[in-house]
Amino acid sequence: MKLQHRIFIAGSLCAALWLGACTPKTPTAAIGSVTSADQVAIKYETAGRGEPALVFVHCWTCNRGNWDQQVEYFKGRNQVVRIDLAGHGESGKERKDYTIEAFGGDVVAVVEKLGLKKVILIGHSMGGPVSVEAAKQLGDRVVGVVGVDTFYTAFQIPKDPQKAKEMVSGFMKPFEDNYSEASTKFMRSFFAPGADPALVERIAKTTLNTDKVMALSAMRNIFGWYQTNTPAALDALGPKLRNINADPKGEGKPLHPSVTLVAGAGHFIPQEKPAEFNHALETIVSELKGMDRK
Repeated sequence: MKLQHRIFIAGSLCAALWLGACTPKTPTAAIGSVTSADQVAIKYETAGRGEPALVFVHCWTCNRGNWDQQVEYFKGRNQVVRIDLAGHGESGKERKDYTIEAFGGDVVAVVEKLGLKKVILIGHSMGGPVSVEAAKQLGDRVVGVVGVDTFYTAFQIPKDPQKAKEMVSGFMKPFEDNYSEASTKFMRSFFAPGADPALVERIAKTTLNTDKVMALSAMRNIFGWYQTNTPAALDALGPKLRNINADPKGEGKPLHPSVTLVAGAGHFIPQEKPAEFNHALETIVSELKGMDRK
């Protein structure tokens, strides 16, 4: 082999090795655990890199696995973190009262364990109030909060204490009497017509297999949080609060300027319409980053 050919091959090899070493790679997912303020083990998973970190918070009786398609989409440009709240998924179940404030503390514990400096909290359903509570504790580290079909919806709790008590009692009685039947029916009702039956059954089964004591405690506290914290807690976030809400029939109108509607989706927007949801969230993340730089 001629000398110039050897030099060319050696140079090409060195260049390839150098480029490979310098090309950013998306790190594989890492699973960890942190202890909450009340000594409950909180499981979390993180992948990707880049600020702000996107912290995904699941809904009532679900778990971090709900966000699979969002992790795959965003991990190439942001660090993505997803959490099993106490009593859910692989996290501990020793908590006595599953309050929204305590769930918020679970999120804070993970953010602090990972040393995250800038975060956007994305909370589905119950995860919305949980994210608001976490934002109160995290302060300026929070670039924004994205509620997913949780705020500015048609569902409202009466402000009158007696009416609210009656409504909550009536709502919860079927769950107290027969949790298996009520929870399965409840979760199936959330999906838009034409939703993937396998997805519907997977979500319903997850709720069915969740600890009843935790589920009822969390449900009572969800109602209590909405009654006492809205609209003040939402107003306090101002432009940092954005929302992605379901529009099953594609005929709805946003109930607030911060709301983006996803047509054809039921309550589980990220799972039913992942492409549309990811696009909406990507736009919101870009806007929140722009606000944070000002």
